[in-house]
Amino acid sequence: MAVGEDKEPLDRPDDIGFAARSLMRGATLATLATLSRPGMEGGMEGWPSPSLVLVAFDLDASPLLLISRLAEHTRNLEADGRCGLLFDATVGHADRLTGPRLSVQGVAERAADPMLLERFIARHPSASAYAGFRDFALWRVTAKRGHMVAGFGRIHSLEPDLLRLPPADWRDLAPHHDDIVAHMNQDHADALALYATRLLDQPAGDWRLTGIDPDGCDLSTGPLTTRLPFATRIRDADMARAELVRLVARARNIG
Repeated sequence: MAVGEDKEPLDRPDDIGFAARSLMRGATLATLATLSRPGMEGGMEGWPSPSLVLVAFDLDASPLLLISRLAEHTRNLEADGRCGLLFDATVGHADRLTGPRLSVQGVAERAADPMLLERFIARHPSASAYAGFRDFALWRVTAKRGHMVAGFGRIHSLEPDLLRLPPADWRDLAPHHDDIVAHMNQDHADALALYATRLLDQPAGDWRLTGIDPDGCDLSTGPLTTRLPFATRIRDADMARAELVRLVARARNIG
């Protein structure tokens, strides 16, 4: 592709909810703020305590955390599940304060669903080394409010229904998720490479699909991760197949 050549937009800028979910889902790290638990030394009980955590996402876009009880933030959440998450997408901006970021206020609760743990490990393969340790557990954050700075002067408050999708949008996709991911990785590595290199301007590599959801799909090679948004919200396997086929055709046309 020649420098400056136009591409079809990959996002839906008119949909601030989609933009916020895409910003979240594109993150692998987040800043987690918890409330210091009762009995905290130094009289700091109830004070906000920030830390850095790995993050993955449920199909509805709810953040997932795999955290150890040895960590202060986990013990804080056990005492009070209210928390905040900051997702930072400002890297690469000359003036980072003009870049997009999203803060989410929500309630964290332990999640026992093994499928959610699988989603986390697919996004962070290194987590498989400690996911089975007794002190580690998966937590799911239910968003209550969001505050997004999409760019200079573009500030939005978001209600919960914009930060997570209703079951009708992902219920029929969920049973087919693993089959779609396995099929793409086993039979369509060439398509995944085209998505990454031609649609997302990423370097060549052994790109693999790590997850798919109604808003888009996640790709990784080695330490690199990237996200491919869909042009329309997909709700089942047939819609997913149609969108993936459309995107690979578009990628081939770019070359």
